[in-house]
Amino acid sequence: MSRPNIVFIMADDIGYGDIHCYNPRSRIPTPHIDRLAREGIRFTDAHSPSAVCTPTRYGVLTGRYCWRSALKNGVLYGYEPPLIERDRPTVPGLLKENGYQTACFGKWHLGMGYTAKEGAELGFDRPLPWGNSERAFEEQIDFSAPLFGGPTDLGFDYFYGTSGCPTCQPPYGFIENERFVEEPSVYHDQPVFTSRPGMMVPGWQHKDADPQITSAAVRYIEDQAQSDKPFFMYLCPDAAHEPCTNEVVPDFARGQSEAGPRGDLVWLFDWIVGQVMETLEKTGQTDNTLVVVTSDNGALPGDRTGPTSYRTYGHASSGSLRGFKSHIWEGGHREPFIARWPGRIAADTISQELVCLTDLMATCASLAGAELPEGAGEDSVDIGPALFGQKLHQPLRDHLIHHSGTGVFSLRQAEWKCIFETQGSGGWPPPQGGPPEAGTPGQLYNLFDDPAEEMNLWEIRPRVVADMQGLLDYQRTDRP
Repeated sequence: MSRPNIVFIMADDIGYGDIHCYNPRSRIPTPHIDRLAREGIRFTDAHSPSAVCTPTRYGVLTGRYCWRSALKNGVLYGYEPPLIERDRPTVPGLLKENGYQTACFGKWHLGMGYTAKEGAELGFDRPLPWGNSERAFEEQIDFSAPLFGGPTDLGFDYFYGTSGCPTCQPPYGFIENERFVEEPSVYHDQPVFTSRPGMMVPGWQHKDADPQITSAAVRYIEDQAQSDKPFFMYLCPDAAHEPCTNEVVPDFARGQSEAGPRGDLVWLFDWIVGQVMETLEKTGQTDNTLVVVTSDNGALPGDRTGPTSYRTYGHASSGSLRGFKSHIWEGGHREPFIARWPGRIAADTISQELVCLTDLMATCASLAGAELPEGAGEDSVDIGPALFGQKLHQPLRDHLIHHSGTGVFSLRQAEWKCIFETQGSGGWPPPQGGPPEAGTPGQLYNLFDDPAEEMNLWEIRPRVVADMQGLLDYQRTDRP
């Protein structure tokens, strides 16, 4: 099998019910993703390793659950140090060692190393996550100095994007490789609703971020058409992350959905996928490129109007699933996952195989004809057999561990999903739930019979609970 180009496109906060091919009642047009599904394979039981952003990105690039790292719950904010250890094997590093060109575009959100101005101290030796930074802290940073511990130190040949959410987290400005294209030099003290104050490049417009990221990615694909090496592109737009207001929606995307500004941002993500598909076709690279489209976690219910209130416009962002972003229920982590490789992946197919975004690492190793380094990608499984329609005599995955925004664990094995130490959501959209509480009864669902997680069998099937608790304990504490 020839080595394909690999294009991995990951949305931010897009849910199982947002994409039309998963939810025919979606009020958001997604023609390009729907076309990708017709021309490839659509997974119905694919999951992010976490119900929030940073931990999923760690898992995608390292093939391991983020709770094994220094970040045990929540997300990074703006200025925390690099989360991925410099010596940790990564997907781009593995592919680069095996002849691939590698590039990262868009939202990084895994920490970067900043340099203090002369005579200043930043104090990076704090437990993660930090929370929002004060203006006095940000003004001690030397934004002219090169950054370290980011994409180009972790296997990417090229990076163009932002440190965190370009619409929500400072510093607001584009980074190319290790330096800001233009230094953040003004303090943004009147943020858009749910966005955060912080240092910003003069004239920065949130609504321009994703179109500019897309333009850079398109140019890269065009340039690679002249190369004799395959390429790996990791493309992470900000859409449809908060703040979901008209101010952050590009002019050409406004009103494209019937689900308000957030729906328009989902449409924008579909447009980005279309730009990539069009460029691959124009440059003659479609047939030798594996394109994967997914999301980093579940969706919010809609446009937030207050701390716990949302406008939904009659649109169900999680479809028929229970829960939303940050929740331990299915709506928090079951994702759209579509892959196309013409001539290698059968068109218009559906897979019910249980897969996880951490599986990118083992799958890429297989596609590149490489072996995973010892101790690398311990939570990654090669899903190639499912992609290529091979007859499977047993599931690719024996089990899968989920993690909520507040650190609640659940374990999936075949039909069973067991949630531990809470009977709540484990996240912040309504119904809000807190972190795990030791000794608290949990939740057990048979997802084959009850995909909406309506009937809690915790008290009825204690043996199943005990077996699953033992497996989770082994994975968390006893696994070598």
